[in-house]
Amino acid sequence: MAEADPQISQENADVQAAAPQKRSIRPLRIALMLALPLAILVAGVFYWLGLQGKVTTDNAYVKQDMVAVSSEVGGKIVDVLAHEGDMVGAGDVLFRIDSEPYQLQIAQADAAIATAQANVTAMENDTDLTGVDIAAAREDIAFARSKLERQQALWERGFTTRADYDAATHAVAQAEEAMRQAQARQTEARARLARGAAVPGTDPRIAAAQAQRASAELNMRRTEVHAPFAGRVAQADRLQAGQQVLPNLPVLTLISEDSTYVEANFKETDLAQMAPGQRAEVRFDAYPDLVLRGHVASIGAGTGSEFSVLPAQNASGNWVKVTQRVPVRIALDEASPRALIAGLSTHVTIYTEEGE
Repeated sequence: MAEADPQISQENADVQAAAPQKRSIRPLRIALMLALPLAILVAGVFYWLGLQGKVTTDNAYVKQDMVAVSSEVGGKIVDVLAHEGDMVGAGDVLFRIDSEPYQLQIAQADAAIATAQANVTAMENDTDLTGVDIAAAREDIAFARSKLERQQALWERGFTTRADYDAATHAVAQAEEAMRQAQARQTEARARLARGAAVPGTDPRIAAAQAQRASAELNMRRTEVHAPFAGRVAQADRLQAGQQVLPNLPVLTLISEDSTYVEANFKETDLAQMAPGQRAEVRFDAYPDLVLRGHVASIGAGTGSEFSVLPAQNASGNWVKVTQRVPVRIALDEASPRALIAGLSTHVTIYTEEGE
């Protein structure tokens, strides 16, 4: 028998040595294939459990109460005491408007008061009011009647003419008519001096002139525009000396930093377990390391679309259901070490399993 080929014998030995190694690699691959989906499943379960008992949204922004400050009177700005970014206190003067036109209005009102007082004095001393004309008319009536009596006696005796008798009768009628006219003028004069119930004890003309002066004084005071509350000045680019101001046209914006809160817009599907008083955490995009505690102050009375300028008309034929957002007000329970600026983006988490 011929001897076996040494090369073939060596290959058989290599195959026999590699067989156990292949059998050990196959279970490892199977374990890895099973471990990866299992790890993903476990991670998903932990993530789902982490979401239970809380709702989150990143559609939330810092809000602060703000007022557009305007002047109630028109005129030229002559003095500016507040500038962009300044902190002002309640009642501080922000700017002043030229007061000279309103000083002239006060002077005109004083003149109107003096004129009204002079007119009242003249009417009080008018002869129609004093009754002089009435007294004179009474004397004329008495004289005319006595003359008529004499003419009547002479007429009965035949010592006078019919013309003289008729003239005496006519003189009595004229005197009585003059008496009625004098009484009417006196009544009219008293009516002109009457005091109305709205301003008892004061002549209406004088009261009107006094009201005109009070209005001029009010406009004079309004030439100084004061801060309605303490806050920071913003949008003051139109606040320049020499600028012409129109009444009720905003000149600057005053932001109250003491009224900072967060308005978070949650999906309507997140509201089932949400209630005022629940604890909240607020994170800020501008300050990644800052986390502030807060609580749910209130839940909006309507969705954002309901309060929009053009609400959606879902009665149309081409209707697509969109998950609505409801504004939720988050009150901050602690002061921020960093400046909170109106409009900053935030991330809000509400813990719904905690009661009020």
